[in-house]
Amino acid sequence: MDQERYRVQPVARKNRNLGPWDMFATWFGANANNGTWYIGGIIAACGLIAGLWSMLLASVLSYLFLSLVSYMGYQTGLSTTTLSRATFGIRGSLIPSIINFIMFMGWTAVNTFIAATSLSFLFHGFFGWPVYGQSGGNKGLILGILLMSVLHILSIIAGQKSVRIIERIGILLVIFFVLWEGIVVFSHTSIHTLSNWGVPVKDRMPFGAALDILAAFNLAWVTSAADFSRFAKGRAVSIIASFWGALVGVIAFASMGLGTAISIALATGLYNPNNSDPSTVANELGMGTVAMVVIVLTSMTSNAVNLQAAGSALNNMLSRLSLKKALLIATVIATLMTFIPLINGNFLSVFTAFLDYIGMFLGPIIAMMVVDFFYRPKRYKQVNFEKKQGAFWYQHGFHWPVILLFVFGVLLNLFLSNAPFLRESIGATFPVMALIALLYFLFCFLSERKKR
Repeated sequence: MDQERYRVQPVARKNRNLGPWDMFATWFGANANNGTWYIGGIIAACGLIAGLWSMLLASVLSYLFLSLVSYMGYQTGLSTTTLSRATFGIRGSLIPSIINFIMFMGWTAVNTFIAATSLSFLFHGFFGWPVYGQSGGNKGLILGILLMSVLHILSIIAGQKSVRIIERIGILLVIFFVLWEGIVVFSHTSIHTLSNWGVPVKDRMPFGAALDILAAFNLAWVTSAADFSRFAKGRAVSIIASFWGALVGVIAFASMGLGTAISIALATGLYNPNNSDPSTVANELGMGTVAMVVIVLTSMTSNAVNLQAAGSALNNMLSRLSLKKALLIATVIATLMTFIPLINGNFLSVFTAFLDYIGMFLGPIIAMMVVDFFYRPKRYKQVNFEKKQGAFWYQHGFHWPVILLFVFGVLLNLFLSNAPFLRESIGATFPVMALIALLYFLFCFLSERKKR
C-alpha cells in the first residue's frame, strides 16, 4: 500500500521522443514570453550596458544548473520534484513540490495577466471598451483572463502533441515579433543613444539587485528541467539543447524589453517600470493589433511549460492523481491567482514580490539537489524513490538535516539580500547557493565516511 502511495513512473528510454529542435523550442519558447520582456523593462533601471551584463551573467550561471538538472532527468527518467525525494526524503519532497506548484501557477498567472492586458487593447480596438488602467478597463481585462484560461484548458485536453504544435508555431511568431520590434525601436533610437541614457537617481537599480531579480527569474526554470529532459532522446539533447534554448530565449526577449523601456523613457522623458509590460510598449510604439495577438500566443507557449511543471509537482504530491487532472487543477488555481493584481492594484509590486520569494526558496533547493546527485549517483534507483524504510525514507520520510539547511539558506538569503555591498556587486542568490552547496557537500562527505 505504501509503495503504491509513493510510486513513481520513470519514462522508459523507448518512450522518449524529444529531439534537439523540440527541446530547444521548449526552452526558447519558455523564455520568449511576456514575463521575460517585462523583466527586461524592469532592469532598464540599471542602464543599457549594466542591464545587459547582469542579464548575461545571471542567465549563464542559472542555465548551467538547468543543464545539470536536465541531465539528472535524462539519467533517471523522473521529474524534478520526484528527484527531490533523494535529498529531502520521500515525504519531505512535499516542500519543494509545494514551492514548485505555487511558483509555476504564479508564472502562469503573470503571463496570463499580461496577455489579458493585450486583449483589453484588442477589445478597445474592436468594441471601444476602455483599456486596462483606464476607468472601466477592468471589464476587458477580466474577460481576457477568462478567455486565456479557456485556451489553456483546451490545449491540455488536446494533449502533448497539441502543446508541441503550439510551441513550434509560437517560436516562429516570437522570432518574427522580436525582429519587428527591433526594427521599430532602432528606427526611433540608435544603440548609442540608448547606451547613453542616464537612469534617474530615484529609479536606479544596483547591479547586485538586478542579478538577484534575474537569478530568481531564471532559476525558476531549473526546477522544471527534468520534467522535460526525461523525454529527451539523447544526453546531448537534454544538456545542450536545454541550455541554448533557454539562454537564447531570455537574451533575445529580455534585451528587447530592456531596449524598448529605455526607448520609451527617452521619447516621453519619464522612466516608469509599470510601462514595461509588452502590451503598453507595443501600443506606445504603434505596433498595432498584430503585436497584441502575438503577445497572447507567446503567453500560451510559455504557459504550456509552466502548467506542465505545476502539474508534475502536484502529481508528486498526489501520486494517484493523473497528470491531466493535475494540469486542469493547476490551470483553475492559476486563473484565480491572476486576479491578485486587480485586488492589490499594482501589477509591478506583485510581480517583484513574487520574484523575491522565488529567489529565496529555489537557490538552496537546487544547490543541494545537484550536489547530492553528482556526489552519490548510485543511490538513484527507482526502488529508493518508492520504498518506505528505503534509502530515501530517512527519519519517517523526512531528511531533517536537509530541511534545516534549506531553512537556513532561505533566512540567510533574506538577510543578505539587503546588504549594501552585495546589492551593489554580486547579489545574494548565487553566493548563498555556493555556501549551501559547500555545506551540503561536507554533510554528505561526513555521512558517507561515518557509514564506512
